[in-house]
Amino acid sequence: MTAPRDTPRIACVCFPDLAMDRWRRITAQHRTLPKDDVPVVLAREGTHGPVIHALNAEAARRGIAHGARVVDVQAIYPDLHVEPGDAAGDAKLLERVVMWARRWCPWTVRDGSDGIVLDVTGAAHLFGGEAAMLRDMVMRFKMQGLTAQAALAPTRGAAQMLARYGGGVVICGSDDMVGVLAPLPVAVLRINDDTVRLLTRLGLKTIGALADVPRVAMMRRFAGMAAERNPVILLDRAMGRTPDPLNAPADERRWLARVRLAEPVIDPVPHLSALADDLCAGLAKAEQGARLLRLTIYRVDGEWRSRDVATATASRDPAHMLRLLTGKLDGIDPGFGFDLLTLEALRAEPLSLHQDRLDGGRDAGRDVAALLDRLTARLGPDKITWSAWVESHLPERVEREVPAISHAPEAAPVLTRERPLRLLEPAEEVAVLYAVPEGPPARFRWRRVAYHTARHEGPERIAPEWWSDRPGTRLRDYYKVEVQDGRRFWLYREGILGDGRGGDPRWFLHGVFA
Repeated sequence: MTAPRDTPRIACVCFPDLAMDRWRRITAQHRTLPKDDVPVVLAREGTHGPVIHALNAEAARRGIAHGARVVDVQAIYPDLHVEPGDAAGDAKLLERVVMWARRWCPWTVRDGSDGIVLDVTGAAHLFGGEAAMLRDMVMRFKMQGLTAQAALAPTRGAAQMLARYGGGVVICGSDDMVGVLAPLPVAVLRINDDTVRLLTRLGLKTIGALADVPRVAMMRRFAGMAAERNPVILLDRAMGRTPDPLNAPADERRWLARVRLAEPVIDPVPHLSALADDLCAGLAKAEQGARLLRLTIYRVDGEWRSRDVATATASRDPAHMLRLLTGKLDGIDPGFGFDLLTLEALRAEPLSLHQDRLDGGRDAGRDVAALLDRLTARLGPDKITWSAWVESHLPERVEREVPAISHAPEAAPVLTRERPLRLLEPAEEVAVLYAVPEGPPARFRWRRVAYHTARHEGPERIAPEWWSDRPGTRLRDYYKVEVQDGRRFWLYREGILGDGRGGDPRWFLHGVFA
């Protein structure tokens, strides 16, 4: 049975075991899952140590509750299997589910941390009716490894309540909504624990009991409470007395070009030019440029193969895309042939229309970006790197290598002191033959060669970074030392006498000046 198409119908799907379902799906790809009779919990950090974030059916059967401390539960159940939870990963999965659920309707939003809400008004007949549509939702989520409970009601609040407390698949009409919601506990309104205790002390334990109380008296009691936690306002929304619209996010813009072939082919190269032209034309209309491309071929046996290509800067140059894609096709298996190719910009950035130089010259910056793209496509992102700068006192930590394809170049930091052209990593210990008290070594041996100090500059003291170094790390006194043959070295003394952090100070050569 389906309500008239102009009657508001809101569906809610909740995933009570979202975190555990996601953990099972990921873990099963790498190792064997624990047996069903083993209690498994996912833990997250709490105020006084790890607490339980999610649990399996066996853990629930034993009475283990969410929020309990892991150490307390382990004391009772030594066979408890604990895995780290990933709340951020669960949230990203739910965001993807929100967009994927638009196969049933165009208006879908996230509902808390474990559900989604869909405005399916006028859409149920496309799936064989409301009951068939809810069953389709539950089945398709089950195929993806997600346990789902679904409900359909005239309002968003009613659908949320029934999805979590209805026990499976529930359909509620406008006429029977009051009777269906009446026996549910007031906690379904998502009010805080203090409000639940207050209503319980007043004898208002169910939605029906709360609805029977004169509204004026209840509004006076909860007048200062925010609307999102006010039980009277939430009840009005659930009963349809006040509007509760869905503010659905816009669909993600997809930049996709496709070529359908009348007959299967083996070589995709002849079709890449048309794909690149179509994709760049669409990007140009929106003044966008691609940063990450994916070429996909769909084989006649139902399989598909894809290749990804990244760019250093946003680009919509078909010729450049074609050069990058051509170098990535080695090793792709076309099987018995393919009849569909797609080229998609997985990530795009604004790229305004620009005019070439008036003198006809080339833009050196664009040439460098194109070179980076080609080298990265051929050698891999980890092979083409440049420097990124880190805020640190220690010279060996100031610079780190990052992939050039995914990081913009950074200007070198302004140094107030001269630094060597070459740093030794790690610094090499030198044998001091004679040292000036509280000064540089007058003679030292490095790599079996003795040197005599002609002049020096320093010291420059660099203290340990207490937020990252181990306790007991000693300070450094750096000296620029020029030896008799004119060469200049950068040496430091690690520690000072009497600092209580080890024995005698040690000397190291850390760099060589030009």
